[in-house]
Amino acid sequence: MNNNVTGLDIDSSNINESVDSVINPDEKDSKQDNKKVITPGQLVIKRFLRNKLAIVGIFIILFMFMFSFAGPLFSSYGEYDIFFLDKNGVEFVNKEEIDFTQEGIALNLRANPSLNHFLGTDKDGRDVFTRLMYGGRISLIIGFIAIFIQLLIGVSLGGAAGYYGKFIDNLIMRIVDIFNSIPSIPIMLIISSAMLVLEIDQKNKIYILMLVIAFLGWAGIARLVRGQILGLREQEFMIATEATGIKTYKKIFKHLIPNVMPQLIVFATLGLGSVILLESALSFLGIGVPFPYASWGNMVNAVNDPIIMNQHLNIWLPPGLCILVTVMGFNFIGDGLRDAFDPKMKR
Repeated sequence: MNNNVTGLDIDSSNINESVDSVINPDEKDSKQDNKKVITPGQLVIKRFLRNKLAIVGIFIILFMFMFSFAGPLFSSYGEYDIFFLDKNGVEFVNKEEIDFTQEGIALNLRANPSLNHFLGTDKDGRDVFTRLMYGGRISLIIGFIAIFIQLLIGVSLGGAAGYYGKFIDNLIMRIVDIFNSIPSIPIMLIISSAMLVLEIDQKNKIYILMLVIAFLGWAGIARLVRGQILGLREQEFMIATEATGIKTYKKIFKHLIPNVMPQLIVFATLGLGSVILLESALSFLGIGVPFPYASWGNMVNAVNDPIIMNQHLNIWLPPGLCILVTVMGFNFIGDGLRDAFDPKMKR
């Protein structure tokens, strides 16, 4: 008997809820309106913030930017300051009024870490910690500018190839195949030799380096954009743009390219690490950022000296760690963005 009564109670509560929803339909609608609607962009951000490694990557890159761009503002030393020791062992920085030819004055070479020089001095008597900050500036700037130029060229040519197809597509894709076949290191060696013969200014060599890295790396972006647009151009919204008579460049850059932006963001983030590695490798080989400008790559080049490699880890190990940590940070962010933009991801 009690079981029947309990069953009746449950049924009656359900009936009461259904009756309330019929009697007060406005209240039910207001509850539904109060539910938070998550947009696709918010969903991407939510997925990204759940990725702990991606958050670690953001903190790494922010720290490297602060270290490289804000750090030199608080340093009492300059990038090119050379440190000397007088006959009493007192250190001083090179000044015009000091006669360096007088007896007892010597360069403060390969000094060990101390309160005056946190990472010691290099083989030329310059402060390693200060040059580490300035070297980060050049490495990061080269990375961002090279990726920007790669995106500019790759998106333009890839968008044209995917939209027009036929002869234009075949022509651009053959150019892409040619650029994919060019060996970057030998080309950089040839260009470096040509710049030495032409006696190009050291500062201008940095700009040429950025342009060469950009021109050798846009082919992958063009192929990615072309493949995405080939599928998008047959969608209903593109058929609608045909009917409205929108100009071609607006169709490509206003309607097609925005739909490829998630893939481009991921590609650019991962590509930044690759560009920094390439610049470091070129500078290590002596064909990248020229002396006396500092970059992480040409600072690691000091390891070619056996004495420095074995006895002075403070000269070459810190820039190597900066390269490792920075590239790892960009890769963490790129992996996080790739997972966040993936609609199949459940987390």
